[in-house]
Amino acid sequence: MVDIVDGLGGGFEEQRSRLRKSLHRKDVVFFLLCTLVGLDTIGSVAAQGPQGLTWMVILAVLFFLPYGLLVAELGTAFPVEGGPYIWTKLAFGKTVAGINQVLYWLTNPIWMGGSLTIIAVATTEKFFIPLGTAGKYIAGVIFIWFGVLCVAASLKVGKWVPTAGALARIVLLGFFTVSVVVYAIKNGVQPLTASSFAPTYAGFLALVPFVIYNYVGFELPSTATDEMTDPQRTVPFAILRSGIGAFLLYGGPILGILLVVPADRIKSLGGFIDACKSVLTVYGGSIAEDGTVTLTGAGTVFGMICAAGLIVGVLTSGVGWAIGAHRAQAVACADGAGPRFFGEISAKHGTPIRINVLSGVLATLVMVAALAITGGDAEKYFSAGLALTISTTFISYVVTFPSLLVLRRKQPDVARPFRVGGGTWGVAIVTLVPTAFVAFTVATLIWPGIGVGWFGTSGSPDDSLPSSFAGQRWPYFWSQLIPLALVIGIGVVFQLIGRRGRVRDGLPEMV
Repeated sequence: MVDIVDGLGGGFEEQRSRLRKSLHRKDVVFFLLCTLVGLDTIGSVAAQGPQGLTWMVILAVLFFLPYGLLVAELGTAFPVEGGPYIWTKLAFGKTVAGINQVLYWLTNPIWMGGSLTIIAVATTEKFFIPLGTAGKYIAGVIFIWFGVLCVAASLKVGKWVPTAGALARIVLLGFFTVSVVVYAIKNGVQPLTASSFAPTYAGFLALVPFVIYNYVGFELPSTATDEMTDPQRTVPFAILRSGIGAFLLYGGPILGILLVVPADRIKSLGGFIDACKSVLTVYGGSIAEDGTVTLTGAGTVFGMICAAGLIVGVLTSGVGWAIGAHRAQAVACADGAGPRFFGEISAKHGTPIRINVLSGVLATLVMVAALAITGGDAEKYFSAGLALTISTTFISYVVTFPSLLVLRRKQPDVARPFRVGGGTWGVAIVTLVPTAFVAFTVATLIWPGIGVGWFGTSGSPDDSLPSSFAGQRWPYFWSQLIPLALVIGIGVVFQLIGRRGRVRDGLPEMV
């Protein structure tokens, strides 16, 4: 690892000395469970019907498995703080890595101020109190900045937030699954036919962004490698166990939603929330003929507990991703691939507080802008925000994933405690298949329905638009393209500022 560290800017080495070993093996497993199991996308998968489960299984084999192998090799061969930024820099240089890292980092404030905030607000209104327009803004600000405080804490303390999030997921999703069984015994379930599980191309287009997004996050612990005990053993161990756990935690609740909520009533935003309310009527409450759910007695109590668990779940998702993404961005800035000011690691807490505060400000701006643009339409706000979050993340993966193949060629002598088998062909498959999936996902998110009607396939491309944007292809298109262009522009600006700082300090152009 000496050669890798020596290739980083002096500013990085200074900040690196402030990091502390805090992550143990069990911490990383819980960390990954928290970041992999995103409660904000369960409804989006269930909204596409039973074939969502079929595509989950298919993509677990074609994407989740090779992606896990890819990260396991990179994370153990190059165990340096910053993870994906380091891999990308070693493969493609500082300029590409710096711009790419901004895409990866800005995903978090977009997500936090977008779909996560709206789920927390919507859940509060469904189970607790109506908020009104002003109340939504206030609740959103509280949600975002509580997350900022959690990320700012030292990792010794902050690691318990994703751990609590992982435990909340296990309890919440486990309780929901058991309650579905009780509900089914008492009331019966929605009929599901074998043909409804058959995968279709249109279903693939609608589902691939959300299913694959459910399966990403393996690289996040590697952003804090210098704060991890024995990363070369811990990373593969955690990837295997969290991967199996995530698959099981997704599958049960999605099947539960399909069994208890009529297909025409499942929405991307409210699917899981509505299913919880319906199922909890077995403890007290009723469902009217028009689908309106009223909880009473114990049903109300359990409903409020589950709602609190859901809010904790989405909050800890944002915190877990922020812990990783903020560290990687701070490493990039300290290395001269961005403003040095944001590469500062707090000597007291060992965390990148400056980039954390900037992320909080940006998340707040995203929330305010999104609520204003959508007129408070929660479903439209959710759809646009989630799609943009996935796009920015996956564009960065299109650059990061090929690092495995490139570094096998450029640095063949680096010790690889975990090594993808199959020689050159094995590495090529593990690299190119996940890369192709994330690239295709970006295309389907920017232009939904791409390929529908081609080569004899049936259907209309407009049917793939989010339901909240029905008949509004161009407004949806611009809701994605303009923010993406702004994010890439910020990446270029960061890189130029970092380059100016390197020149001012008399450092070589591409240190």
